[in-house]
Amino acid sequence: MPPLDPQILSQMRVSISLLALAPALLLLRGARWFAMPVADIARCAMLGMFGLAGSNFFYYYAIQKSSVSTAIIVQYTSPVWVLLYMVSRGRERATWLRVSAVVAAAMGSALAIGIFGSGIKLAWLGIGSSLLAAFSFSFYNVLGRDLVRRHDRWKVMTFAMLGGALFWLVIHSPRQIIAAHYSRGQWIFMVAFAFLSMLIPYSSYFSGLRYLDATRAIVTSCLEPVFTILIAAILLGEAFGAVQTLGMIIVLAATIVIQLPEPKVPSAAREGYELHSS
Repeated sequence: MPPLDPQILSQMRVSISLLALAPALLLLRGARWFAMPVADIARCAMLGMFGLAGSNFFYYYAIQKSSVSTAIIVQYTSPVWVLLYMVSRGRERATWLRVSAVVAAAMGSALAIGIFGSGIKLAWLGIGSSLLAAFSFSFYNVLGRDLVRRHDRWKVMTFAMLGGALFWLVIHSPRQIIAAHYSRGQWIFMVAFAFLSMLIPYSSYFSGLRYLDATRAIVTSCLEPVFTILIAAILLGEAFGAVQTLGMIIVLAATIVIQLPEPKVPSAAREGYELHSS
């Protein structure tokens, strides 16, 4: 098939997911179920535009301009940005447990995808896009966590996808999509891609955000390249070396460590921290 550019891939990913999810929820739960404060609808729209659409587009664009390895390495600095933000806002503490898990997750992801291999292609445009993808992914984790704690995850997903789909319609109208004359095979791919890469996994991720704080959730997401390598090895017969194995072990360890209970803070110290945070 002719290649699909990052923009149409990102647009169809969120738009097709919305067209599948919204009618199903409307049929099962009724129109009144969608009621939500206007301020939170606006936040969901921002989540869709700057979180879903932003992270998808910049990630695919980074792959196009550099390589998959470069894009993943930079994007998986996201745990660092999330932890820095949460600590700066006084919403989490920079304990040794969290800091070590965040650093280990970022380094383990880099090793797992072969940072020391010859496949790394450094291109400034690709690196910049990967960094924007990392910021978008971090934003999506922080804001998404706040929203799913107050509202049903399906409702948050629907309004977020609506925001992302409307954003792309302004950038790339339906007339332009029709004029592109995508083949039947391309449309089948885009529909399958939307379900398998957004609708199903994002519903699980939003569910996880209800139970994990933003830092724990984003560190756990660093398992993605680990599973990518394992699936490629099982289904495609791709081999991986000792360094990649070490990286996967580090990511798994970081994922376990970040879930451990935090050491209790003495009451006096905790009161002082909360006072300083406020």
